[in-house]
Parts: sequence; structure tokens; C-alpha cells
Amino acid sequence: MKAGFVPGVPLQGLLDAQAPAWRKAPAQVIGLTGTPSALQPTAAVRAEFPDGRIGAVKQVSVSALHNGSELAFRLAWQDASVDTGADGQDDVGFPDAAAILFPGSPGAPLMTMGAPGLPVNAWYWRADEDGRGRQVTAEGLGTTQTVDRDQVHARGRHDNGGWAVVIGRSLRARSAGAVAQLEAGAAASFSVAVWEGSHGERAGIKAIALGPLSGWHELVVDRKA
Repeated sequence: MKAGFVPGVPLQGLLDAQAPAWRKAPAQVIGLTGTPSALQPTAAVRAEFPDGRIGAVKQVSVSALHNGSELAFRLAWQDASVDTGADGQDDVGFPDAAAILFPGSPGAPLMTMGAPGLPVNAWYWRADEDGRGRQVTAEGLGTTQTVDRDQVHARGRHDNGGWAVVIGRSLRARSAGAVAQLEAGAAASFSVAVWEGSHGERAGIKAIALGPLSGWHELVVDRKA
């Protein structure tokens, strides 16, 4: 998919999922699949989520825009409930969440969230932390860690039985860590993950977008005009 160029529109202006710029941005509907039960870390979790039960959200609509220095993704999917996992708000206690995933280094495997020396970088939004995003890295199952809470910005809106979430960051991160460094005019690999809180999804229990590039999808960041 392509991230279109919108000069003069700051990231803060794109965080509104109903901002005018998004109305003109082409959207691509991407199918999601649940992570395999066999990849879950414990027998108890594998028993709770047998094959076929992971991945409540089946598809997500994705758009992307950049202003030359910052990149934002708009994700929209159907979800009848707003799950924040706060104050006993729901029975399960897990928040709805979404992330944009990038290989932190070439060859990073998507399905296992990286491998030793081959990290995956996630720009992560949670419904219980709306308005703040996280930058996350992982080098395999169960190794996820938040590396900062300042550079990724995210905001969600729940209307008409679904979420519309915008997640964004500067193309070039202020980090020496294994996070995605992007540039206008260049191609990159990406994926999308969605967690349905009312379904008990959390951590590695999620729906993920598998693409043709060793599991990844291609993103082309338009050149600046």
C-alpha cells in the first residue's frame, strides 16, 4: 500500500480519525488471521485458546499518510464493544488494542514477533491509554518491551459499532535502538495487529495481517512533491 503525501498537515492534525485529510486517503481492506495456538507460551493459555479461537477481528481497513517527516496510519474495524479493562468495566479485563508492526532489522520474522538479533518494532495503541502511544520492540515470543512512551502518538474513536484509530510517529526515530527508520520515497515492510479485549485477547493472543513478503506487507512512502 502507499502512504500519500499531505504537506503542511502536522501529526497532531492527523490523529483525528475524521480529519479532512483522511477522507481523500485511499483505504485498503486487509484480512487478519489469529496467531496459532501452538505459539502460545503456556499449556494453560493453549487450552484456553484452542486452534480457531484466536483472532476475533477478521479484517481491518488501513490508510496511511505522511507530511514529509511524520507518518500516520488510520485503522478501522468492526467491534461492538468498547473494552478498556478498567475498574471492572468488562468481565475479562483486557483492553482493545492495535499496533503497526515493522521489522527492526532485515529478516525479522513476523509471526514470532522477531527472533534473537532480529527484532520487530511495534507502534502500539491501547483503549485504556488513549491519546498516548507506546513504542515496543521484541526479539521473539514473550520478549516484548516498551522502549519509549513519547515518540508514538495514537488516538482512537468508537462510532457506529467500530473503532477508528490513528497511530503515528516521526519517520526517523530519536533512538539508537532497533526501531523502524523510514524515509519518503522508500519502500518498507509493515503489518497490523488487533486485540479484541472482550474476547480475552492480549500479548501474543491477537489477530495479525499476514502478507506476501515473508508474512509482511509492502508500504511505499510517497516522495515529497
